Amino acid sequence: MSEIKNRIDFIYIFDVQDGNPNGDPDAGNLPRVDAETGMGLVTDVCLKRKVRNYIQIAKQTDKGYDIYIKEKSVLGRSHIKAANALGYSLGEEAKAKMSNDIAPVLSEISLPDGLSIESDEEDNNILVVSSDADKDTIKTWLKESGLNRMIVTFINKVLKDAKPKQTTESEKEGGREWMCKTFFDIRSFGAVLSLKSAPNFGQVRGPIQFTFARSVDPIAAAEHSITRMAVATEKEAKKQSGDNRTMGRKSTVPYGLYICHGFISANLAQQTGFSEEDLALFWEALKNMFDVDRSAARGLMSAQKLIVFKHDSILGNAPANKLFDLVKVEKVCDGAPRSFRDYEVTIDTEHVPSNITVEELI
Repeated sequence: MSEIKNRIDFIYIFDVQDGNPNGDPDAGNLPRVDAETGMGLVTDVCLKRKVRNYIQIAKQTDKGYDIYIKEKSVLGRSHIKAANALGYSLGEEAKAKMSNDIAPVLSEISLPDGLSIESDEEDNNILVVSSDADKDTIKTWLKESGLNRMIVTFINKVLKDAKPKQTTESEKEGGREWMCKTFFDIRSFGAVLSLKSAPNFGQVRGPIQFTFARSVDPIAAAEHSITRMAVATEKEAKKQSGDNRTMGRKSTVPYGLYICHGFISANLAQQTGFSEEDLALFWEALKNMFDVDRSAARGLMSAQKLIVFKHDSILGNAPANKLFDLVKVEKVCDGAPRSFRDYEVTIDTEHVPSNITVEELI
């Protein structure tokens, strides 16, 4: 893997047509907007999610390209996997001999993860609580299990005896290194790895950071009534006398051109192991991520420009904002823009410092 030795700043320009690029759950999933200016917004989290989705599809099970934050994942499982791979102790498990009243009952039901039954040398039934057991999950299971009070009290007592181990500083460092090698998004974007329910590996600062994407012009979010020619329940069908229609709402932006600014720290890249090969994959994701993440709700989203400023040093040779000012995006149409052709993107290459190279990857 080739080490990154240059600071990089970039501008990513994309657009949306008749879609909702990033709904706001606090506003009925309407497109995000700056309340003062009317400019559309797309969060950095939204863009990183699309990068993660692309990497997950493109690399699948390739070693070193797993995704830490993926849909429906349980983050603690990855920490436990790391601890096991590195040979770290997860703590002290708890064991207790079960009475003849308890053993038959627990032996006949399905126990949650972290609880198990084993036999000792004298053939006694022993309840075992693993050191990495999720105690909150087990307590919730106990409330819903319908077990009698004696059994619930017994299990709770054993739970208290199971103690997770506090990770040492050297174990935290080893855990962070393992997580960076294993997960593309951790060595790219960083992550908070200090979980209470799993081995604590501290925090990783990622070399890639995004700003919110902001539209060039104010957006005019529209709401549309939509109809589904079906209902979900018999009760709804009876109420409508067989007409069976369901009304809904859909929010879109007729057209919006968004600009996102990004930064890649060579220093942090060397700390996480983010390589030139990873960087090439990241550029590939920015070019293609909308094409593998199509949705009727998002309409037509397209990557239009990716302009990269590469410094000839680790710390950089000019402020990022001065480089970004060299890129101008101007409307060239009369009235409301409705396509990328209604804008012109220019780069003032004459004023780019000599120790910085500029490249248009899109």
